[in-house]
Amino acid sequence: MKGVQVLLSTLIALIILFGNSSALKQNYYAKTCPNLESIVRGAVQRKMSQSPIAAPATLRLFFHDCFVRGCDASLMIIYKNGDDEWFHPDDISLKPSGFDTVMQAKAAVDSDPRCTNKVSCSDILALAARDAVVLTGGPSWPVELGRYDAKITSRKRVFLPHPDYSFNVLTKMFSRFNLSMTDFIALSGGHTIGAASCKFFSNRLYPTTDLNMEQNFVNKLKGSCPTNFNSSAFTFLDATTPQKFDNAYYKNLQQGKGLLASDTLLFTNPRSRKTINWFASNESAFFKAFANAMTKLGSVGVKTAKDGEIRKDCRFPN
Repeated sequence: MKGVQVLLSTLIALIILFGNSSALKQNYYAKTCPNLESIVRGAVQRKMSQSPIAAPATLRLFFHDCFVRGCDASLMIIYKNGDDEWFHPDDISLKPSGFDTVMQAKAAVDSDPRCTNKVSCSDILALAARDAVVLTGGPSWPVELGRYDAKITSRKRVFLPHPDYSFNVLTKMFSRFNLSMTDFIALSGGHTIGAASCKFFSNRLYPTTDLNMEQNFVNKLKGSCPTNFNSSAFTFLDATTPQKFDNAYYKNLQQGKGLLASDTLLFTNPRSRKTINWFASNESAFFKAFANAMTKLGSVGVKTAKDGEIRKDCRFPN
């Protein structure tokens, strides 16, 4: 626990939490790139037709980016020496499909002469994350735009929630970004799509089983992740409808079918159980809360022209 507290202290000390969110507005590119949203939506749709994991990979990329240095696409910068965010152990599991989605959307945007080198990678990522949710059946929301891209990145700055963190630590990490417990629970609902490597939850199966997990669910997981599982073994975060953005994630938690320890915590903790039950019984309430939380998350650490740039290639500073 002391180590976790050190991480939290470092997080507070190093990260600029809110940035200049007032610079964001929905019609930011109305004159410079009027077809931006349709261009990005089309690129996301094409990538999803090519890769079944494009949607969850893109959504997870957005969260990991915003939760470290702010929503500035710093996670997409690549350094030859490996001192970048993607090289950090907490980010190394991010799938290339998410990065490819943004890169393809960026190429599509820049192919329009009106838009060339005028739209930031961070804004494209924010739009792509929203579209990934919508195209898998989830809610839509107006994405506020006007972010500039970071000029630097560093693996030393990566501090992200872990599945084995306590409920108090997790809620505290989210609260530093002005995200409430309801926001935390709603954003966790992003686990309704995507998968997780066995290494992230095998400690709940071996050597003893976590008693908060339903036994048939445990047996199924052990079949997917035997004691000698290889590094590529995985299972879906939502065992019911893994490719559809819905509220089944919360229904699964009620039945003891939370894959990660941090998922199960949301139902076993009395402080959050009421919200879990609410979202499980009311998908519209979950969708509304998720859209609101994503909007709030999207305003974290926003860069402006003073401390950012519009990257020509999302992988490298200009």
